[in-house]
Amino acid sequence: MVNCAKCNGQAALKRPKNGDALCRSCFFEAFEREIHETIVGNDLFVRGDSVAIGASGGKDSTVLAHVLNLLNERHDYGVKLVLLSIDEGITGYRDDSLEAVKRNKLEYGLPLEILTYKELYGWTMDEIVAKIGLKNNCTFCGVFRRQALDRGAWKLGVNKVATGHNADDIAETVLMNVLRGDIARLQRCTQIVTGQEGMLPRCKPLKYTYEKEIVMYAHFKKLDYFSTECIYSPNAYRGHARTYIKDLERVRPRAILDIIASGEALSVKEGVSLPTITTCVRCGYISSQSVCKACVLLQGLNTNEPLLGIRKTSKANKQLQRPPPTSSTSDVSQSGGCGSGGCACNPDTPQSLDF
Repeated sequence: MVNCAKCNGQAALKRPKNGDALCRSCFFEAFEREIHETIVGNDLFVRGDSVAIGASGGKDSTVLAHVLNLLNERHDYGVKLVLLSIDEGITGYRDDSLEAVKRNKLEYGLPLEILTYKELYGWTMDEIVAKIGLKNNCTFCGVFRRQALDRGAWKLGVNKVATGHNADDIAETVLMNVLRGDIARLQRCTQIVTGQEGMLPRCKPLKYTYEKEIVMYAHFKKLDYFSTECIYSPNAYRGHARTYIKDLERVRPRAILDIIASGEALSVKEGVSLPTITTCVRCGYISSQSVCKACVLLQGLNTNEPLLGIRKTSKANKQLQRPPPTSSTSDVSQSGGCGSGGCACNPDTPQSLDF
């Protein structure tokens, strides 16, 4: 029998982060305390904040909702919490995971808002994949989801968004940006709060929390979450970075935190050109280009040129000079947008930039 390093009782697990053998109760205490210290040490919330938790029904967002609800009461943060879910329209995946979110809504007594890609953009992910195939679909989903979260948060009237990005996610992002040579994103991808340039900052309370420990916490606490992987994600570029980091973790468990620390310490030398943040001329969303990525992707879909936003070609540049097409299938105009099928946002809504 292995004894708990804290209370000398029977250990239930060995922490992947530091190798400590702990019983369940000591693990819960350490797990929750570390997240509390992350929140307090980085001033993520102030009394009176209204925070939307990006809730997908998966382990990360479920643990985030559970722990934030718990710590808010235990430490009297004085924060109002709500659940915000985005339905991408993936049959057999998102519709099932949202049922877990609805159960969590009842368990935690938190309000829930669900927005769909269909109502925001006129397309579901199933329809997009049918149009473009299984390659590059994560690009569409990621871009649309970032804007959808902002629009949902604005609809709820909150002033901050909390997401379930964990230490593994951030280490993967650092590696991906290194491999792509994306200097601009590499400079900011480890920030625990992003989007301060806009009206809705986003924070990552689980930034230093290992994915394996999130799974253990959810398992031991018997939390209700959906564990099936997205049916369109196996071809995602991130999967290769994830596999590599898991291999590193087996050799050196601290590799995940070391990669994050390296990303935090990186600086861009003087003279390196970085994108200038502006707003999209079509929808008003914050962007590094005159036309934001969502509007480019939507125009490609609505003009039957789905690779328009994927490949940087002269044809794409010419296409962007044309007015966005109208689309009878888009509900943007009904939801307060500009009314064009190529527009992703409401120009009267304050926007935030997600990194």
